[in-house]
Order: sequence, then C-alpha cells, then structure tokens
Amino acid sequence: MRYNIRQVAIVGGGPAGIATAKHLLAERQYELIDIFEQQASTGGVWNYSTYAPSEELSIPQTNPHQPLQEPRWQPSIGADTTPSKPAFATPMYDRLESNLPHFLMKHPDDDSLEHQPLFAGRESVLEYLNRYADDVRYLIKFQTQVYDIRKKSDGDCDKWLVCTRDLRSCKVSERLYDAVVVASGHHSVPVLPYIPGIRAWDMAHPGIITHSMYYRKPDSFKDKKVVVVGNSFSGLDIANQISTVSKHPVWNSERSKKPDFQSKETWKKEMVEIAEFISPSEAHRALRFADGQVVSDVDAVVFCTGYYYSFPFLSSLQPSVIVTGERVENLYQHIFYIDHPSIAFGGMPFKVIPFRTWEGQAAVIARVWSGRLELPRKEEMRAWESDRIADRGAGRKFHDLGKLEDFRYHNDLVDWALQAMPTECDRTPQKWSERDAWVRKEIPAIKKAFADKGDARHLVRSVEELGFEFQGEDMTKAF
Repeated sequence: MRYNIRQVAIVGGGPAGIATAKHLLAERQYELIDIFEQQASTGGVWNYSTYAPSEELSIPQTNPHQPLQEPRWQPSIGADTTPSKPAFATPMYDRLESNLPHFLMKHPDDDSLEHQPLFAGRESVLEYLNRYADDVRYLIKFQTQVYDIRKKSDGDCDKWLVCTRDLRSCKVSERLYDAVVVASGHHSVPVLPYIPGIRAWDMAHPGIITHSMYYRKPDSFKDKKVVVVGNSFSGLDIANQISTVSKHPVWNSERSKKPDFQSKETWKKEMVEIAEFISPSEAHRALRFADGQVVSDVDAVVFCTGYYYSFPFLSSLQPSVIVTGERVENLYQHIFYIDHPSIAFGGMPFKVIPFRTWEGQAAVIARVWSGRLELPRKEEMRAWESDRIADRGAGRKFHDLGKLEDFRYHNDLVDWALQAMPTECDRTPQKWSERDAWVRKEIPAIKKAFADKGDARHLVRSVEELGFEFQGEDMTKAF
C-alpha cells in the first residue's frame, strides 16, 4: 500500500507534532503542512498554567468521551487591553523536574538541553522545545482548536475535512487535507476510578478529592493529613513535595510495589489499594484499605491515576478509535489508523523516552505518505493489533512500552525508515546505543542519587558525577 499525499494537517504543536512537521518538510514532497495548536505557544504538555479547575472534575471520572477543553482567558494586566493567552489545564506543576537525563531526553540534532542540570526543570525543557520549534513556527496556526475531522471521499482517495475554530475571533474554518496527524497528546481527561462510597463521600466533603492534573504547589496541603493514590514517577514526586508541608506520614496507596531503594522514606506510609470510602454517617472522613486498615480524619485525597485517551474531534470515525479510553483502537504500530492509514497518530505510547520515539514515528509517517515506504496489507496490520492484544491485553498495557520495549520499538522504526530509498535531503533518526539502554535501566537509581544531592543537584550535568559509569555491559538483549 503506497501513498502520494501532498497536503497534511497536524493536530497539536507539541513535541510529536513538531517532530512530524520537520520530517514531512525533509521529504520535500508536501505542498501544504498546517499545524493547529490551541495554546499560544509550542511545547504541548510542557506548558505550565496556574489554571487548575478542579471543580470541573467528575468524581468518579470513568468516561473518556468528554468535550474539548474550553480555554480560560486571564484578565488583562495594567494598560494592556488585549486579551491574554488562552489557558488550558495541563498536568504540569510548579516544581516539576524531568524524570529523564537530558542526554536521553533531547532531540538528536539539538544538544542544548545538555547545558541544563542532568534532570532539567520544566522551564528549561519548555524553553528547549520552543527553540526547537523555531524553524517550523511559520507553519503553526496558534490559538486554533480542531473541533471536528471527518472523512470525505474524492474518487478512490480519502480526503479529510478538518474543522477549526479561532479561539480569539471564534471564526470557524474548514479545509480538506489528504492526510492528518493526530499529535494532540493524551493528558486532558483524568482517570479517577469508581471506588465504593466515593460519590457520597465527595458530596459530604466537597473539594477534598482531587487529581494530580490539578496539582500545582504543595502550599494548600499545609498541616493536612493526605492520601496520595498511585506510585508513578509523578505520584511519588507529588507525594514528596506535599510531605514538605503536610502532616506525616503521607499515606501512599498503590497497586504495585516499587524497587526497594525507593521505599525508604520515613515521611511516607505505603498502603494497598483503597477498598472503600466509608459512609460519612459511619466515620469522619475515613477510608478503608483492601487489607482492612482504616484511616480517618483525612484532609485530602490526591489521585495520581493517569489519563484516558480522548479525541472528541474524531467521533465520526468508524470503526472508532476510542471505546474504553484505555488505548487507541484500530492502530498499526501505535501509529496508523488501519482502515484509513492517511490518518496517523504521533505520541500515543507511554513509559517511553518521548522526543526520540516521536522522531522515529515521524520519520516513518513522512516516508510512508511520500511513497518512499510501503505499508503492509490491512489484514497484516490487523494481525499486528490482534497479536499485540494477545500479548498485552486490550486495555492500558497496549501502549505501555516500559522495560526497554521503547528502545526496541524506536530502533525498529529507524530500521523501517531506512528501508526507503535514500535522498539527499534525508532526515534520519538516531538509534539507541547500548550505553543509552544501560542508563535507561539505571534511571530510578540515578534519579534518587540526583535528588539526594539536595540543592547541589542543580550543578550535576552527568551520570558519572553521581558515581554511575557504563562498563561496557552487554545490553544487546535490550534490543
């Protein structure tokens, strides 16, 4: 299956969208590339906003089919009479630091992030991404929200009607494209699971239950008894920040155990899953855990339980890409919509080194659509999805590329991209090395050693400064 696509729309000006645009441009085959970004700048999920409308959170939140976020327009300041930038709720919080060493996180063709601390702060990462987008900025239509995409037949070819809204003027526009890349991320609809008693508990104690998407600073947790649900990197980091001002211990409810070296904090008490929010008529702000323990007088419960995949602008697609919201359905290699591969998705896998993974996906998308690479038949693509489901299940684990699977996936994408006939303008993604794989495996220990430096961590630029050194271990099994 080969394509000859000339006009492409990209939904999202974050890291995946920018990488895709650069690879499309490198093909020198595309007449039109439009990037639609609802925010006022690039950077995607790395944009920080004080806007955190936790009152809009449904408790529980178990439905991925939510409408598009509406922006919050901040008031003008001083003599400035122009509207400010539209603000959207994002998971970015004030003191966030990357959980990846900068030399793994960076794009292969821009080393400037390596001038930052080994685990760069959110501001530095956002500045890096904004600089990286400079050479494709002219393609971006900022403050423009895509609200609908639907298929239009043009003879034997699929066309896609992309409907957009200018958020400043409210002007609605439509345009046909040969292909669409969905690179709008998957961090806008939080998962907050149903637990017996949670609705009545929330009604009796409004504002106590929240989600990490709405966490910004620890200040509001001062002297409070706090339960944090989830032990992902963000959950652990948020719990750590809250512990600097809250009562001790912070109760950390988790489904899976972490490595031993992450379990020694004295400020924290690890708990199993919450089994019940006890009725307010029976106890005072109390939770019962699966092992029978009860914790009462709880002042705050923060769910760090992830996000649904949700694309309301694709609601007309059949077969649907969103059913349960735990994965994107009907995709080949986490990228191509099997029934109509002129729609592709960038940035869907998680537990990955994101920027380089998105580069690998972008290279394949650009070369497939320019006709330099061929997709397998639909039956083969469908078989890939079925095999993946058989191996990982049809739920959240489908897009989970942890335990170095992301390295194998990326290197396979590079091999696939290199099957294209070379051209003088090729933009070729880099493969991961064995040292990269070794660092990837050691990240939890490296991150802990970095954090243990306290304020001095901001001077650390390499893993060697923390006592870690690659000794030439055989990491070929990682690939």
